[in-house]
Amino acid sequence: MSEPLSGPVEAQIIQRLNGALAPSHLVVRNDSEKHRGHSGYDGSGESHFTVEIVAPQFEGMSRLGRQRAVNDALSDLLRDKIHALAIKAKAPGE
Repeated sequence: MSEPLSGPVEAQIIQRLNGALAPSHLVVRNDSEKHRGHSGYDGSGESHFTVEIVAPQFEGMSRLGRQRAVNDALSDLLRDKIHALAIKAKAPGE
């Protein structure tokens, strides 16, 4: 079975994180189907995501600071379209 094409919310996540944080590694995984029937699942197929990101900007930042940087880049999406976002943020070499 092939992976579904990226939807508009996933594409916006990728675009914004690339623009704001210039990561050396970025994987955005749509986890929405795992949450079908749960709270926050809105039927759009784009409500729950996991972001794995490695960015030089994270060097010397705390885990909380890294998560805030990701959340800041996606703030309106988190308010309006994304119900849940898991973040795995690292500096290069970690």
